[in-house]
Amino acid sequence: MHWTGNLRNELSFRNRQLAAAAGSLHELTTGESPSVIFGQDKGGQHGNFHPASYRNIRTNPAWAGRLAKVHTSSRKASLRSGWRWRELDCANSSDALLMNIFCYRRTVTNTRLTAILGVASGLRPDFGFRPGVRFHNGKSDRTEIDMKLGDLLVEAKLTETDFQTAPIERVERYLDFEEVFDPAELIRSGDRIPGYQLIRGVLAAHASGESFCVFCDARRSDLIEKWHSVIRAVRSYNLRSRMKVLTWQELATALPAPLQQFLGTKYGINPG
Repeated sequence: MHWTGNLRNELSFRNRQLAAAAGSLHELTTGESPSVIFGQDKGGQHGNFHPASYRNIRTNPAWAGRLAKVHTSSRKASLRSGWRWRELDCANSSDALLMNIFCYRRTVTNTRLTAILGVASGLRPDFGFRPGVRFHNGKSDRTEIDMKLGDLLVEAKLTETDFQTAPIERVERYLDFEEVFDPAELIRSGDRIPGYQLIRGVLAAHASGESFCVFCDARRSDLIEKWHSVIRAVRSYNLRSRMKVLTWQELATALPAPLQQFLGTKYGINPG
């Protein structure tokens, strides 16, 4: 847990300084290390987004729809600033970080970035993609994956504690679970299996023939280790070869200088 706490503390400190320096509309959540919640100011700028990314998000209806998801602490918010907190308003939001990078242009034409990702240039990201992984009962999972870019599925993490834990019976309801995974190789905690989001992502990649990548911070070695533990349980070497992990720092090496500077100041994410 100390990895998560340290990063949350750093982001809280950085974003409180940024908000104060820029005079950005913002509030703080409660707690020992409060998160900064930004809002759109009268000039149409938003303290949680790079101006170019925010402009492109607002002009794309599918992307703009992501801005409406209500923050879990919204009911506890004060009414001083006159807005209802949204998930992507939070400085700790991995979805906001993902969109800051991949909405900087209307399509991903940065060839250095697409080379790192292993996808074609000129693709438009699809956020909140539902792969529809099949169950034994013939129905499909409606859970979202953070982003689809061409044939790449992405799960993004920043300060989240883990990849969710689920009862074994929930994992076993997937049609291809035992074909894809060796259950004995998966880490268990009693009758629960950690890494539920990762298991769903691998199953989605198996069903579609696509690749699955986890984006996380280089400071979160705990998440990287958990991802590797799930990959080890995948039976097929071919499918394992389509499983990836990239740090935000690695992605930053391929980004334009203004966006690099934004990520470095706001998140402490620098090329590396």
